[in-house]
Amino acid sequence: MSAESWKITLPCTREEGEALAFATDPFPGMEEPPVLNTLEPDEDRPENWLVEAFTEGKPTPEVIAAVQALVPSAARLKPVVEKVEEQDWVTLSQSGLEPIRAGRFYVHTSAHGAVIPSDATVFRIDAGRAFGTGHHYTTTGCLMMLDRLKRQGARYRMIADVGTGTGLLAFAAMALWPRAHAVATDIDPVSIEVTAENAQANGVNEDRLALAVAEGVDHPLYRELAPFDLVIANILAQPLIELAPSIAATIAQGGTLILAGLLNTQAEAVTAAYRREGLRPADTIRNGDWSILMLRKRRRMR
Repeated sequence: MSAESWKITLPCTREEGEALAFATDPFPGMEEPPVLNTLEPDEDRPENWLVEAFTEGKPTPEVIAAVQALVPSAARLKPVVEKVEEQDWVTLSQSGLEPIRAGRFYVHTSAHGAVIPSDATVFRIDAGRAFGTGHHYTTTGCLMMLDRLKRQGARYRMIADVGTGTGLLAFAAMALWPRAHAVATDIDPVSIEVTAENAQANGVNEDRLALAVAEGVDHPLYRELAPFDLVIANILAQPLIELAPSIAATIAQGGTLILAGLLNTQAEAVTAAYRREGLRPADTIRNGDWSILMLRKRRRMR
């Protein structure tokens, strides 16, 4: 396998790179899709990113065209297609993902597992088929918010992670509140497969974790286990707005909601949607261009 590793490289805009970071299935229907990696090679030129696509075996013209179709800004450019000698292609696809530290959490890929901080809560989340390695601003911001809630003395027993991606945020919450049970769902079946794999790799207590494919919170698990005293939804602004009534209905009185996947410019509209459902803003973390919102559900007066 190592002798037949190839890489396709194209320049892309920051906006395209961010969008690809969220893409759970950028090559629908492809039997052996490339593994994507997006990176910002020059901090002095923050709008100029690169997308790399790693393949096992020389990519066909169809695969190259599929990669190029993901990057409209590079439609007229010739991709760089090169053989990568004697190195594992999956490891290479993760080599640009440096470990991240968010509060007490330390998240790394297999390529950077040699030195682990002794004072950290550690997760190994490899890049690949699902969004949520911890390297995107929204995921990092959610980890920071969870850490902040724990430091403030919050306690939770029932947790839901809507749009779980790789399962990282559910795992983090379970580590902070070790008596809690969690539901992690995603609209993408691949994400649930990846979450199950990551749970096993990270020693997550699977007796406390229920997984399901679901659109939003439309699944029997939510109806059976609600209300939740902590709900995390790291999706995108428009789906968050559309799901506001159904997500709010799953939250216990006085419960906490963490929302992410929205730009700073979208925070007001998302907040307004949840205000209408009886939640009030309680905290915000701004991480780059992205906002992480924390809201609480009002308790009903008797």
